[in-house]
Order: sequence, then C-alpha cells, then structure tokens
Amino acid sequence: MKRAADLFNRLSIEHIWVLVIGAGIIAFLNTHPVLQNDFWWHMAIGREILASGRIPQVDIYSFTAAGLPYPSYNQFWLMDVVLYAVYSAGGIILIVLFQMVVVASAYALVLRQCYRVSQNWRAAAFGLLFAAAMGMGNWNVRPQAVAYLYAAVFVTLIDRLRSKPDWRWLPVFLVGMTLWVNSHGTFPIGFALLGIWGLDVLKTVFQQGQKENGIWDFKPLFWPAASAFLALAGCLINPTGLGFLTYLTNMTGSQVIQNFVGEWMPSTFATLDGAIFLSGLLLLSVVLMLSPKRPSLPTVLAYLVFSFLALKYLRSVVWFGLFLGPAAAEHLGAWMNSRQDSRSPVRPTRVSRMLNIMITVVLFLFVVISLPWFKHLLPLTPEKAALISPETPIKATQYLLEHKLPGPVFHAMPYGSYLIWAAQPVYKVFVDSRIELYSEKTWQDYFLIFNAVRGWDEKLAEYGIQTLLLEVKTQPELKAAVEASGEWKLVYQDNYVLLYTRK
Repeated sequence: MKRAADLFNRLSIEHIWVLVIGAGIIAFLNTHPVLQNDFWWHMAIGREILASGRIPQVDIYSFTAAGLPYPSYNQFWLMDVVLYAVYSAGGIILIVLFQMVVVASAYALVLRQCYRVSQNWRAAAFGLLFAAAMGMGNWNVRPQAVAYLYAAVFVTLIDRLRSKPDWRWLPVFLVGMTLWVNSHGTFPIGFALLGIWGLDVLKTVFQQGQKENGIWDFKPLFWPAASAFLALAGCLINPTGLGFLTYLTNMTGSQVIQNFVGEWMPSTFATLDGAIFLSGLLLLSVVLMLSPKRPSLPTVLAYLVFSFLALKYLRSVVWFGLFLGPAAAEHLGAWMNSRQDSRSPVRPTRVSRMLNIMITVVLFLFVVISLPWFKHLLPLTPEKAALISPETPIKATQYLLEHKLPGPVFHAMPYGSYLIWAAQPVYKVFVDSRIELYSEKTWQDYFLIFNAVRGWDEKLAEYGIQTLLLEVKTQPELKAAVEASGEWKLVYQDNYVLLYTRK
C-alpha cells in the first residue's frame, strides 16, 4: 500500500500525457475489428498445417491458380499456426486480445526507448504518439503484427549491449531471428538494425584510432558482429534453409504486387497513411534541424533507410514510426530540457495530485470498457463496434453453402480470404489477397469483370462462372450491368453483399 501511495504521489501531468496516449493505443486495438482481407486465409493455412502435419507448398484453394507453387507459406507458417491455435482456444475475442498484447508490447518498448533517450516524459509521449500515428494503419490482425514486437526487442537489446555488453543476451538474436523468419517476411529489417549498430561502432573505433595515433581497437565490433552471426544462423532455421531468399525476390520483383497492391505503392498525400507519413517526415525533419543536439549516426542512418522504404512502399510507414519515434522524442526532449534549465521545477499540489489520480482511474476504466466484452457500451460506429468487420461475407457464405448454389463463383477479391476459411473445399476462389500467386492475366480479367468493362459477360462465361458474390460498396457498375443483362437472378442481399446466380 505504501508503495502504491508513493507511486500516486509522484504522478504528474507529464505521466498523464503518456497514460493518455498509451490508453488510446490499447483502446484502439481493443475496438479494432478483424478485417477480412488477410486474416482468414492465414487461419486456413494454420488449420491445414495442424491437420496434415506439413506446410502446403502449392495452391489448393483457387480454381485460377490451382496447383501453382506458393513458397510464401513457408514464411508465415509459424504465425498461421499460432493464430489458429489462439482462435481455437478462445474464438475471435481471444484473437483481438492477443493482437492487443503483441502490438501494445511493441509500443511499450518504443516508449521505454523514447524516455531513455530523452529523459523527459512529455517528449517520450510525443515520440510514442509519433510512432503510433505512423503504425495504426497497419495494426490489422495478420502475421506482420508480431514482427513489430520482434523489431522492438531487437532495438532494446542493441541499446542494452551498446551501453553494457553482456554475452548472456546474445542468444536472444538467434532465437528472435528464428521466430521472425518463420513468422513474416520482414526479417531483413532485423539485419538492417544490426547493420546500423555495426556502422556506428565502426565509426567510434575509427575516431578512437585517430585520437590514439593509429592504434585501432576492433574489439567493440565483436558485439554487433556476433549478434549478426547469430541472427544469420537463426535465419537459416526454417523449412527451406536458403529458400527464404526466394520469398524476398518473389515479393520485391513481382510486377503484379507493384501494380495492383496499394500498400506496395509509393506513399502519397492521396492516401491517409501516406499523408500521415509525409507530414510526420516533414515534422521530424524540422525537429532534427532545430534540436540543440546533433543527430547521432544511428539516427541519421535510420532516418535515411526507413524514410526511403516508406517513400517507396506505403506498407513500410509503420517501420519509420517504430524506429524514428525515439529520435523524435530525443531531440524534442533536448529542446525542452534546454528551455527548462533556467526554471525551477513546479511541485504538484495536493489538488493537482488528486486530479491526476482521477484522470488515471478514468483512463483505466476507459481501457477496461474498450475490451471486446464491454466495447458495446462505447459510442462506436457499427463498423467499429463489431468484433469481425461487418463487410466480411459470413451470412452470404452460409447462404451459399446451405443452398448449394452452383459454382464456380466470381467474387470481390476481399471475400476470397473468408471463402478460403469457410467454403473449402466446396467453393474454390477466383482470387484473394495472396496477390503474387495469381498471374497478371488473371488480375486483368478480374478487373475487367469487376469494373464491368465491355466483354465482362463473355469473360465470366469463359471461366464458367455460375454465381456472383459482389460487394455493394465497391461494385456498383458490375451490379448495374448484371441487373441490366437479364441473365442473373438475385438470391441474397444484405447491406454489404449481393449474391446472383445464372437464370
């Protein structure tokens, strides 16, 4: 009790800043519904792995790419199994809680780093907000989310070994990279972090050698070199050994991905995530220029590497926030601390302490109410109040199965993921969010039909399509063309989905 009382007595408005942002992050994650694009097919792969005891190597879910190799399964298999195991244990609620714990833990480590480099809670709060603003567009439930935690652990370990080398921490890089390479294809980011550390140590060695008349001490390089060696060893512990390189070349060299996937396109002001990133990049540049503290080499390298990636690929914006949030905190803190040097600290009064305690209690209750069991008590939109995104075609798929509508089915691409989960093996998908699996011709045919371009009906006949599963919001042209053709009968509809069969 005495310890708790001391903690509350030390609670200041600066701590409240951090608590507000932290509570906001947790509440956002708690109330963020599971989106349809990626989650469900990853669950299906986890189910298949546990049922068969092996990782699938070819497509068995579509009729447009059936039998084609899909090596990406080897990159996700571990998280696919984990997601399916979590879902089997507690349903979608446990999935939401699992996602919250994983992502919130990553940003807790970011906050720790923000305060360590700034020694200022307000600056740390700003750094956390900066990181979260860049990342929240990528907080959907999918294997990538766990990579944020792996990356945050790598940054924390590097920072610890830089300040206090200890060989007992080195095996974490082996274990961490083994988990990372089997969970998601972003594992090269771990090597980028180790490389930045190594270059910083090399710079220090070079500067020290110059001061001591050419006497070079390369011993400090042991730590980044040993960490990188263990990480590389961990990278090789995967189902295909060096085959992990195939995934990287397939993803970065796929014209289909570059041309058709928004998150693999450059950041622009035309998208919300792009606008947030470009605004944040400008803000961080101003902070670094005005800071009384000179940016360190790791900060400069991280700024160059991750701003380049975020400019090139919209999906990389989250990484820019994770690694540059502490830099924003450090240099804003340097400016704040320089202004506070001449001022005497303001002691919190009894009234202000009580107010801070009340705010903390309110924030705690807000976080509790945001949990999946209670979030219906919050004034959320229907889309946000649901555990599963209401666009997910759950009822339409049930109707499809119960009424045994004829196949094959043409459907909106986002529906493919849920169909893989719920309608296999009866209904194979046309396309889904495994973008690189399908040929460019398949995607051209898909968009021709999707947009009701001339010849859309002939293309449906070419594929033998007997049923249409359409998205109300995104396919008004096709809906109008289907109804005008007189060849299709509407058999099911709700606020999001339309089902047609041939007459």
